[in-house]
Amino acid sequence: MKMVKSLILGSAAGLIAMSGAQAADLPVKAKAVEYVRICSLYGAGFFYIPGTDTCIKLGGYLRVETAFNGSVYNGAYSSVNGAQNRLSNYYTARSRQDLTVDTRTATEYGVVRTFFDATFSWTTGNYAGAGTGGTTYSAGVGQVGNPSDGGIAGGSVGVYHAFIQFAGFTMGKTTSSFDTPWVNYPGNNFDGLVGGSGDVTAVNQLTYTAQFGNGVSGSIALEDPTAYHQSNLYNLGANGVLLNGPAFQGGAYGLSALGGTRAPDIVGVLKVDQAWGVFQLSAAAHNNHAAYYGATEATGHPDDKWGWAVQAGLQIKNIPTGAGDTINLQAVYTDGNSRRNFQSLVGQNFVMFGGTNVPGAYQSVGLAGVADGVYATGTGIATAQTWGMRGAFNHNFDPYWSGAIYGAYAQLKYGNGGAALICGAIAGIGAQTAGITNCDPNFNIGQVGGIIRWTPVKNLTFSADVTYTMLDQKFAGTITPTAGVNAPAKPAATYQLKDQDTVSLLLRAQRNF
Repeated sequence: MKMVKSLILGSAAGLIAMSGAQAADLPVKAKAVEYVRICSLYGAGFFYIPGTDTCIKLGGYLRVETAFNGSVYNGAYSSVNGAQNRLSNYYTARSRQDLTVDTRTATEYGVVRTFFDATFSWTTGNYAGAGTGGTTYSAGVGQVGNPSDGGIAGGSVGVYHAFIQFAGFTMGKTTSSFDTPWVNYPGNNFDGLVGGSGDVTAVNQLTYTAQFGNGVSGSIALEDPTAYHQSNLYNLGANGVLLNGPAFQGGAYGLSALGGTRAPDIVGVLKVDQAWGVFQLSAAAHNNHAAYYGATEATGHPDDKWGWAVQAGLQIKNIPTGAGDTINLQAVYTDGNSRRNFQSLVGQNFVMFGGTNVPGAYQSVGLAGVADGVYATGTGIATAQTWGMRGAFNHNFDPYWSGAIYGAYAQLKYGNGGAALICGAIAGIGAQTAGITNCDPNFNIGQVGGIIRWTPVKNLTFSADVTYTMLDQKFAGTITPTAGVNAPAKPAATYQLKDQDTVSLLLRAQRNF
């Protein structure tokens, strides 16, 4: 009996020990997982960053495009593309990935927003004459990498937007408030449209925007002009070797002699944005600050001169031609602020070659230079005046097909004595320019185009955009540079001064997400 009792007690103790061990081995209950929550406060695509009250949206696009008879930014206006010879690429290709990060947080002062937009691109470059009968590779704009040095996989990174918005203020890099809502694109994909302001890759700024209700708002801004809003200041004096060397090299009327940036652009905007469309009035003041008359401080300098620009934009929605159709129009006038017309993706020098019927002439050439102003030793800055306009009609044929027709026009005049300064310096060159029968550096540019888009599935679009550009330059006669003109492989010869035109085609595939 005593043995049985011991056996029972031992078994019970073993069971208790086993149950204790099993209890100790049970997993601790995991903390509840905080799954991503949809944030519906700011539209589709936003979600809460886990553990915070901040909403975030990720987006962007992937784009593949090829431009024929021009670069991916504009047409065959200068350098290798303008030369129109065996060194010119028939096409330029680019692949690009764009990424955006948009965050928003509700506070007692209103929404705090940050926005970041970066691009990663690889763009075909050009081959140019090396001066010895050979060629050298020149990487595309902003490119890092050269096939001859093993850098084929190189590319470029672009920061398009990086800003904070808080209590009506915008601080950082974003599109100028001077620009219309469609920026450079009233209906086109083509980047090089004249006739209005456009900073699609954005400028540094401090802007305050007040909302007055019923879609009416007003903005005042201080913008850094250094990268986007400064054109040439041509020095025709002792430091300005006219036309950068032999006659009309580069299409420029001397060395561009900008001094350091002294003041931001001051911008004011009034906008009405309602169901019928958008109307906007913009104004800007721009400081022109030159360097010196000569190579040293002792030569003196002209006084600063303020320029200005005004622009009106109009978008009409809900027109009878179909749902979603729009008409976009804008017009601009500038004095000493030419970039507000010849926007940041338009080249500032035009050197375009073509045929000629003038006996003894090798070819014809169209020359034009954009500037905020010109000066010579002992003179002040003579500002240049421009005016321009552009617009488009955008039409949706059905849910899959859409298109637009568009046009643009810009004119530049070297007023306030600027044309006389330029022509006086041209006459001083001598035999190279003796064949000019009409010296007039003023010019006009006209553009017309059309685009067709096919969207077979949501957010995937294929498009074809054709643009015709006409340079109406005012010079007449001939030039005979002794060392050729500033274009690859062009010989020293006689060239007829003549209007030029060109046609470019841009094919694009783009997937938005």
